[in-house]
Amino acid sequence: MAQPLVKKDDDRDDEEYSPFLGIEKGAVLQEARVFNDPQLDSRRCSQVITKLLYLLNQGETFTKVEATEVFFSVTKLFQSRDIGLRRMVYLIIKELSPSADEVIIVTSSLMKDMNSKTDMYRANAIRVLCRITDGTLLTQIERYLKQAIVDKNPVVASAALVSGIHLLQTNPEIVKRWSNEVQEAVQSRAALVQFHALALLHQIRQNDRLAVSKLVTSLTRGTVRSPLAQCLLIRYTSQVIRESAGNAQMGDRPFYDYLEGCLRHKAEMVIFEAARAITELHGVTTRELTPAITVLQLFLSSSKPVLRFAAVRTLNKVAMTHPMAVTNCNIDMESLISDQNRSIATLAITTLLKTGNESSVDRLMKQITNFMSDIADEFKIVVVEAIRSLCLKFPLKYRALMNFLSNILREEGGFEYKKAIVDSIVILIRDIPDAKESGLLHLCEFIEDCEFTYLSTQILHFLGIEGPKTSDPSKYIRYIYNRVHLENATVRASAVSTLAKFGALVDSLKPRVFILLRRCLFDSDDEVRDRATLYLNTLGGDGSVVETDSDVKDFLFGSLDVPLVNLETSLKNYEASEEPFDINSVPKEIKSQPLAEKKAQSKKPTGLGVTPSAPVSTVDAYEKLLSSIPEFSNFGKLFKSSAPVELTEPETEYAVNVVKHIFDSHVVFQYNCTNTIPEQLLENVIVAVDASEAEEFSEVASKPLASLPYDTPGQTFLAFERPEGVPAVGKFSNTLRFIVKEVDPTTGEAEEDGVEDEYQLEDLEVVPADYILKVPVFNFRNAWESMGPDFERIDEYGLGQRESLTEAVNTVINLLGLQPCEGTEVLASNSRSHTCLLSGVYIGNVKVLVRLSFGIDSSREVAMKLAVRSEDEAVSDAIHEIVGSG
Repeated sequence: MAQPLVKKDDDRDDEEYSPFLGIEKGAVLQEARVFNDPQLDSRRCSQVITKLLYLLNQGETFTKVEATEVFFSVTKLFQSRDIGLRRMVYLIIKELSPSADEVIIVTSSLMKDMNSKTDMYRANAIRVLCRITDGTLLTQIERYLKQAIVDKNPVVASAALVSGIHLLQTNPEIVKRWSNEVQEAVQSRAALVQFHALALLHQIRQNDRLAVSKLVTSLTRGTVRSPLAQCLLIRYTSQVIRESAGNAQMGDRPFYDYLEGCLRHKAEMVIFEAARAITELHGVTTRELTPAITVLQLFLSSSKPVLRFAAVRTLNKVAMTHPMAVTNCNIDMESLISDQNRSIATLAITTLLKTGNESSVDRLMKQITNFMSDIADEFKIVVVEAIRSLCLKFPLKYRALMNFLSNILREEGGFEYKKAIVDSIVILIRDIPDAKESGLLHLCEFIEDCEFTYLSTQILHFLGIEGPKTSDPSKYIRYIYNRVHLENATVRASAVSTLAKFGALVDSLKPRVFILLRRCLFDSDDEVRDRATLYLNTLGGDGSVVETDSDVKDFLFGSLDVPLVNLETSLKNYEASEEPFDINSVPKEIKSQPLAEKKAQSKKPTGLGVTPSAPVSTVDAYEKLLSSIPEFSNFGKLFKSSAPVELTEPETEYAVNVVKHIFDSHVVFQYNCTNTIPEQLLENVIVAVDASEAEEFSEVASKPLASLPYDTPGQTFLAFERPEGVPAVGKFSNTLRFIVKEVDPTTGEAEEDGVEDEYQLEDLEVVPADYILKVPVFNFRNAWESMGPDFERIDEYGLGQRESLTEAVNTVINLLGLQPCEGTEVLASNSRSHTCLLSGVYIGNVKVLVRLSFGIDSSREVAMKLAVRSEDEAVSDAIHEIVGSG
């Protein structure tokens, strides 16, 4: 027999010994023969059942014969009167899940136990019966289950309610007939019964929004006493608030008073659940957040680790959207940095990184260094991402933060952790010009000892793009060439490509690069040799110091003219013959991803209709797509593409959204359409646009969609000409027109004849913000001073009465469509004045900087001072016109 669980004294050892160590299925099945003994040994039988349950829960599979033999043996144990053994019998029957013909054998015994005078028998018999029974037997025992729901014994009532929750998945019609009994159980004085009854009642009504709303309304008046049930009710209340958010007016949020009242409950779980619900409300204001933040702040100093963890994790999430609201808790969170629980310390430090100011950065970095080695990789990644955000927020602190990232990069860690650090350094190099040289050197030192092929190739690729642009590119050559000698074939091939890029862009290095590339011709791997040969021939010449041809630079650095997905498909379909593969035969139009594959993500088509893993960026993909259409190929360079704008309601027959593509003198509307009706095929699909309210626009070209089958997104385009250099605005009315053909569901073939039809879409507006590109500036003061006051325009505006200063700031930011800088879009709570810094590029590639100064008086009247600097006087005036007319 296995030994009981023994744990040595902590002073000696922490090892635990399992009583199931080394047990085998065959030996246990032999032991199961004790179930057939005339004189049953209850203790021995319980031990054998325990071993069987252990094997089942460890994933051990029993054959049909083995399971049947064990089941029939177990049924004989109903003869025993031992209560402990009876409980084990119930468990093993549930786990074995007998087939329909075997269920009949135990049904009578279980029904007898269900009507027993022993409450423990009744509760467990109900659970087992509901687990193994089918619909026909359920109707026979329904009367007993209804009685059990309102039973005076809470164990029996809870068993019936939990069984109802499980049965609702398989036999919803039967369970829905129990509503009256469940409603009665909700009023029970037993905490667990009330909890289970509320859960079941909500599940019965969950598809009826009005019924759920009525349930929440009736229960929030104070009839729920169980803390567990109260937590459930808070979650259901949050759901009702979310669903009614579209209809509620500002300041008139339903049930908020109930959530705030729960913050004063005596049970800590209810207080926390209410605080978390308030912080997750859509569009929550600082005033609504304050009471929740206050109770979470009290939890930070609790003696219970679970409360400290819950509070700091919630505050961490709030800090992402409302960092100023959390600043009052900073002192409490600083004390948690030294908490014994490393998870709590990590969350505290990352929250402080989000809410701290520039002066606290150095102090926080010293404290982080002390405990980074003690926490798991998943928490380290959270810290790294927080540091990256902090560095982008305070770019002048990049040296300290970059040094910290490089130090932890050299420490031990898994792939995801190292990848997060490398990605952070890459982003900082791209966004903070001053950090480029030091960041590239840190990455070069890392690849000297990097064990991950993916990261080595990623860094080499990035080095090939950014390295030649530095003041001394030659210092990186040693690191790159070391990879050719010391790494695997994949990294060696990547290093060869990087060397070629240095040779192409830095003419003075070309002779040295040629020598290194020639050495690579003798590599053992054919991919490395082929790349070296290709680049030597492409760079041309004898390696002398001459300027590299622009075509070579395009080949090495330019993006591929065709989508990689299409190229891969064409290469797979290509059959070797005398005809060489022609890259011009590869279709340039981006293939749409079938809607069926995207249902897990969304039922609407994306702006592009491409897979999320597409190897090109959104901007590049749009540009390639538009340049591949002859009607639009002469429009010039694409300036900006908007986010998709929905033109239909969710769950309608046709899903349509539109992307606005802005060119110097044209606007192209890309309508992404999806047919959601299986029995229809749409042909000759086009959007008819009425531009009577957009007088400065004239339609010049269109591209209909030939066919739109079910579940396959497609695109139709419409192009308008507008005066060059003028940010023309207007409203466009849209109507989807098409020929609809019925599809035979059995054969999938469409009928020959179709019927012309149309579908009204929402209106679309072109606004001034469409002509402005969001481009961040990481040192606004330097940029402002270097821009100079030559084309500066300053004026003051009255914005009228506003709910708050935050609303006024957000309204102006959205109106202009510029990028907020240095975190100035976030306001301190109850502030009476604020300065907001914005930057961007106006159409025509004109840089724009804006400084907004806001003030609000006691009557909520908001005044604003607008200062604009740009590279063109007309653009500065245009920004003022946008605000004046908006």
